[in-house]
Amino acid sequence: MSLFDDDDPAQAPARTQSTGRNRWLAIAAVSVIVLFFGISAFAAIYTDALWYDAIDFSSVFGTVFWTRTALFVVFGVLMAIMIGLPAALAYRTRPYFHPADDIGGLDRYRDAIAPIRTWLLIGIAGVSGLFAGFSGSGQWRTYLMWRHGRDFDKSDPFFGKDIGFYVFDLPWWHYLVNFALTGLILGAFGAIIVHYVYGGIRLTAPRDRFTRSAQIQLSAMFGLVLLVKGLDYWVDRYDLVNGSGPRLDGMTYTDEHAVLPANQILLAIAVICGVLFVVNLWRRSWQLPSVAISLFAISVLLIGMIWPAIVQGFQVRPSEQDKEKPYLAANIKATQDAYDISKDNLEVTEYKSNAEADGASPDQLNETASSLPIVDPAVVHREFEQVQQGRSYYSVHEPLDISTYDVGGKERAVVLGVRELNQAGISDSDRTWTNLHTVYTHSNGVIGAYANMRGADDKSESSQMQWAEGDRTGQHDLTGSQSKFQDKVYFGEDSPEYSIVGKGAKKGAVELDYNSEDGETRTTYEGAGGVPIGSNFRQLMYAIQFGSTNFLLSSRVNENSEILYDRSPKERVQKVAPWLTLDDDVYPVVVGGRIQWVVDGYTTTDRYPQAATDSFASMTDDATQSSAGPQTLPTDEINYMRNAVKATVDAYDGTVTLYEWDEEDPMLKTWEAAFPGTVMPKSSIPKELTEHLRYPEDLYKVQRYQLARYHVSDPDVFFSGNERWAVPEDPNDDNHQQAPYRMFLDDGTGTARWSLTSAFVPYNRPNLASMMSVDSDATSDNYGKIRITTGFPEDTQGPGMVSNEFRTDKAIADEVASFNRSGSAPVWGQVVTYPTAKNGILYVEPIYARRATASTSGYAQLAFVLVSYDGRVGYGSTLSEALTVALTGASPAPSTSDPDEDPAETKPPSGGDSPGEAGQLLEDARALFAQADKAGKAGDYAEREDLLGQAQDKVDQAAELISGG
Repeated sequence: MSLFDDDDPAQAPARTQSTGRNRWLAIAAVSVIVLFFGISAFAAIYTDALWYDAIDFSSVFGTVFWTRTALFVVFGVLMAIMIGLPAALAYRTRPYFHPADDIGGLDRYRDAIAPIRTWLLIGIAGVSGLFAGFSGSGQWRTYLMWRHGRDFDKSDPFFGKDIGFYVFDLPWWHYLVNFALTGLILGAFGAIIVHYVYGGIRLTAPRDRFTRSAQIQLSAMFGLVLLVKGLDYWVDRYDLVNGSGPRLDGMTYTDEHAVLPANQILLAIAVICGVLFVVNLWRRSWQLPSVAISLFAISVLLIGMIWPAIVQGFQVRPSEQDKEKPYLAANIKATQDAYDISKDNLEVTEYKSNAEADGASPDQLNETASSLPIVDPAVVHREFEQVQQGRSYYSVHEPLDISTYDVGGKERAVVLGVRELNQAGISDSDRTWTNLHTVYTHSNGVIGAYANMRGADDKSESSQMQWAEGDRTGQHDLTGSQSKFQDKVYFGEDSPEYSIVGKGAKKGAVELDYNSEDGETRTTYEGAGGVPIGSNFRQLMYAIQFGSTNFLLSSRVNENSEILYDRSPKERVQKVAPWLTLDDDVYPVVVGGRIQWVVDGYTTTDRYPQAATDSFASMTDDATQSSAGPQTLPTDEINYMRNAVKATVDAYDGTVTLYEWDEEDPMLKTWEAAFPGTVMPKSSIPKELTEHLRYPEDLYKVQRYQLARYHVSDPDVFFSGNERWAVPEDPNDDNHQQAPYRMFLDDGTGTARWSLTSAFVPYNRPNLASMMSVDSDATSDNYGKIRITTGFPEDTQGPGMVSNEFRTDKAIADEVASFNRSGSAPVWGQVVTYPTAKNGILYVEPIYARRATASTSGYAQLAFVLVSYDGRVGYGSTLSEALTVALTGASPAPSTSDPDEDPAETKPPSGGDSPGEAGQLLEDARALFAQADKAGKAGDYAEREDLLGQAQDKVDQAAELISGG
């Protein structure tokens, strides 16, 4: 006999018999639903396991899967027991006889639920258990951090606990206490409902409203609730060091002198009240519980709410600065430590004006600033696509990246993009499942341009893009020295959802390949990153997973087939390291004859005691980046951040490698203990890869955001806010902050270092307050060192003021007006603030002309370089010309860029052995480009591709003739 099944001996209800047909229909419907979701879930889990196994990270899958499963079972079963057992006990101890004046028609309810009573109780307990199980399963990160947590070897200033207690232990204890409270409260209310329905509670009775069994059970349960609530108060007191306030985060005067004592008093009162409920087990009245509830409610109101408000209003507010000073000092120190912006990592220098800056010649200044980035990666994306994409089904991910490469023995800044597969460029008639998933599977190569608009020799300036890497003859400065360069890109930021690769049923190559040397060919993927799907069972599982029967029906899926999916570098790293928060900027590097994607991974928490807590999205938002936020946190608020891991993803075979970077980070050590063997030691990073690693942008932005306030260490100065800085608004986008930029900067020793830099302005003022730069060269001993330059004169212009000066300059305004008259629109680039070696401030801003027509898709060409130095403004087609104009007052030469020029046309350089023949080839190419454009407008994409290929061949032949090849 079941715990729920014994009926009243004097009141056995007549059971309503369902017809067999209805019962079997219900069972069949439920079975179909369960089977559908069960098979779908199994397919997802099974294919996930195959994916992890294919890339040698099956241990990650196993750890996460079994941890989540165990937590689901444990917390699901516990919640089911905590809800089901009290209800069952309430039913077992119900009164067997009910008085005649039983109200509310409870007899009817009892009769109605009698046939399904057992299933109803099991169902309620089961559903509650499911929700609790899913909740517990979602706490797998919290559990693993508690299980493997390491000490920080630093203590908070108020409780003396190691910081690891707050980061690793406290969240888990919170979850356990809250789970126990929730289960006990729900169980108690379930017992109340059962007692009420079955007569254990009769609210209208003149006396004995509770049966003895009901009183004992409810007294015990609410006594347990209050005792656990006391434990909750004990745990909650440690949260005060992570509190959030309008002035500062962490413990405050009111917290320490009112809230903390109140918590301790309420803890004691909760325990006393719980004991009174337990004592009531041996009494026949509710006097003691009534006293306990009244005492607890009044205490919460007076001690927990009113008392802290009184302390805040009458003690703190009249002298807030004096009262909060020690807490603000603790907040400043903790914030500086948590974001790694303490004095140990800062190098502060004072700006000193130098008379030499006034007498600088154009040649001297041009030599100093010759490495300045003129190419704006945020603007030239379309030029990369139009000139170098090669085929309509290739594209370049936006935004472009900028990195450094050794070219001719000199380190050069290169704006870089990867040519990626864009299936939207495939004509509608060719967009079959076979083409999309087995033919158009990958792209080829990288595209690079010198950031300073100078050629490979780094001497000759040009107003035209100087290509370091492309698909034309002579454009292989990055890959030309690398033998057997693997240019195929199967794993990229814009790769399709999935591709099926491997030899066709007739052992032939079916994947479309393209490069400038061989034209269109066919190839077969030979990497190690695919999941074999040769068996019928695997094909069935992937058909379910991706919702396509073609896995089972297409002849392209055979015993040789493999499937590539989850192909974004960021997505792959997130799956193998789900404990990391990833940088928004994934960048490619050309190293070791391959294209590698680099992904910066952070360990973050919002539990660092006393540190300032802010939204990750708000701290990293700027004119070039959307507010994506962290990938793994339940909210995007953090107060601790370390660049713990550098990850790479091979663009050809998708291999993911995680490298330690911050070897001292306790959070990294914790996760390494949870997932042993998944992170490689820092010493194993190849030297040639280290040369291309850089300081991550999101970390820089977070540190920049915090340094705007926390560069001040004196609590009194901090409180006044007089020294507060702000990141200037982007002159071209008032809704966002100016993005940082990368360039070579003097590190103070006369050595130019690859750096990430930006300007600060005083809070709510436009003039320049300071400059922040960080050494971004991973091979440097000073990598990550933050350099702050302060002490600029109050009248020093900030980026916004200089940009406004450019826009109001009459000569520049006249040039911009000429764009508009010719049907083009000006596109203003980023304002770069460059402190020169002679302590002068040079501002540089490129301006582009964009002809907004259907054929050119908004293609922009560099029109002028604008400069401002020591209050003198100049412009020209190159930096040197602009500096000459600014410093000498000379007039700029006429612009060599033509806003009306078709971007597909390629102008031949001057000179050459066969100018007549080369010119004819270019004329032929121009005609072919025009025909291709017409074919594209007519929707004949196949013809368009053929014409573009012919035109490109003509251009390459002309280039060879002109170069003497």
